[in-house]
Amino acid sequence: MADNTQQTGLVTEVPQERGVQGDGGANRAAQSLFPTYARYPIALVKGEGSWLWDDQGNKYLDLMCGLAVTNLGHSPKAVRDQLVAQLDELWHVSNLFHIPNQERLAALLTANSCANHVFFCNSGAEANEAAIKLARRYNKKVLGRDRYEMITFERSFHGRTLATLTATGQEKVKEGFDPLPQGFLTVPMGDLDALKSAVSDKTAAIMLELVQAEGGVHPIDSGFLQQVRALCDEHDLLLIIDEIQTGMGRTGKLFAYEHYGIEPDIFTLAKGLGSGFPIGAMLGKAKLKEAFSAGSHGSTFGGTPLATRAALATLETMLTESVPQQAAETGAYLMKRLDEELAGNPFVKQVRGQGLMIGIECAKPVGELVEEGQRQGVLFVTAGPNVIRLLPNLLLTREEAEQGIAVLSGILAKKAAEAVQS
Repeated sequence: MADNTQQTGLVTEVPQERGVQGDGGANRAAQSLFPTYARYPIALVKGEGSWLWDDQGNKYLDLMCGLAVTNLGHSPKAVRDQLVAQLDELWHVSNLFHIPNQERLAALLTANSCANHVFFCNSGAEANEAAIKLARRYNKKVLGRDRYEMITFERSFHGRTLATLTATGQEKVKEGFDPLPQGFLTVPMGDLDALKSAVSDKTAAIMLELVQAEGGVHPIDSGFLQQVRALCDEHDLLLIIDEIQTGMGRTGKLFAYEHYGIEPDIFTLAKGLGSGFPIGAMLGKAKLKEAFSAGSHGSTFGGTPLATRAALATLETMLTESVPQQAAETGAYLMKRLDEELAGNPFVKQVRGQGLMIGIECAKPVGELVEEGQRQGVLFVTAGPNVIRLLPNLLLTREEAEQGIAVLSGILAKKAAEAVQS
């Protein structure tokens, strides 16, 4: 047989100069990747529970969970076993056929929420995109009215597709992407008068997060949310709640809206839904079913046998082991201990959050503190320039929590001392 590799000039081995092997994490800007991420000089290669290891054998306590994704910890056995079993059965088929795992997952999600129907996709941005499309199509095709505008809030984050970044209330994510899609208005969070003024005969929906995570870990005021729900009812608007980061037990309830005594018309999930396996979901009320008729929306990889098997195992574990309740208890413990350890520290302005979604607001930027945490074996992330964000897995032990608190309080005490000396 002829050597087609040689004839066509195909490269079958990764050129060493483009790799990262043997560089000790010092030069991770691989030439073949677009530089869309400001990466830390760490290559993580193994995870178990609350712990991660890099390619140099260093061990880290993970208090960021891949940004609220590995809610059951790294490589949870219940999910791993189900994925391994599914790998021996079926990986992918088109959504033109019934997918039993997908149907079971949808039934379990709706049985445990206010929703009646589910659309599966691959990510949070796609779930929010589906929510926007559903809101528009419901108004046009079902109600027969020309409503298409979406009202969102400052500091929000809804994704990086053109529609979802336009919906996002942060200008930094929009830079260079003009012209942006029309039909999105942004108002200050908590300003009811501004919200009422933004409502018009073109408004289709109001979209918000119950904890603005990327915007600095700001939980929504309960009274304001009640007013938003009432405003939607008064003007026949859809209320869309972005639960991409707050959903799947993160705030101490399976879904964050359960804390507030209201029900959304649409809500979205991703991140923690598949324990790290890519999957997103958009859930809606029964009245919206007609708007998403056959052919109106779709996703090649949305709800594959593999993805939905992972999500089923994740959701079943959360329900049978009362994981959201554990998150509520551990979150309360962590908040209390942080308040105790950081009391009197002039560098720390506030500790806030809900469940295991916690922000530590500081007087100055904290980027260098994240790197110091890495050097001391603890991983956490920022939420804006001045806020440390903690997103540990929902099964974090008290011992692990104390290890994280010790490192964080030490770093912040040192920073406060340096500020005094300067």
